[in-house]
Amino acid sequence: MAYAAVKPWKDWALRNLRSRFTLSSKNVKNLEKVFADLVRGARDKKLQVKGPVRMPTSYHHKSTNTWDRFELLHKRVIDLFSSPAVVKQITSITIEPGVEVEVIADS
Repeated sequence: MAYAAVKPWKDWALRNLRSRFTLSSKNVKNLEKVFADLVRGARDKKLQVKGPVRMPTSYHHKSTNTWDRFELLHKRVIDLFSSPAVVKQITSITIEPGVEVEVIADS
C-alpha cells in the first residue's frame, strides 16, 4: 500500500512546531538589532522563517498633572518552524534593553 511509506503528520508536528515571536519596543534600533540576530540564527540553522511582519505602530498615552505625553510602540512578528530544542538554541541571543519578547509555541 502506498500510504504506509508516508510518515504520519503527527510525527512531523511533534518535531516541527510553529513558534511565533512577537518583539515590541519603544526604540526601533534595538528592536531591529534583536530581530536581525534572531533571523540570522534561524537561517544559519536552515529553518523555515516567515516574516518579518511589521505591525502597525501604536501610541501609548502617559498623563501627568501638567503634561500629556505619547510614546510610540513598535512591533515585529516572526514565525519559525522547528523543534523546541532548536528554538531554545536560537533564543540564546542577547536581548537589547527595552525590547520585550513574547514566544508562543503552537502545533
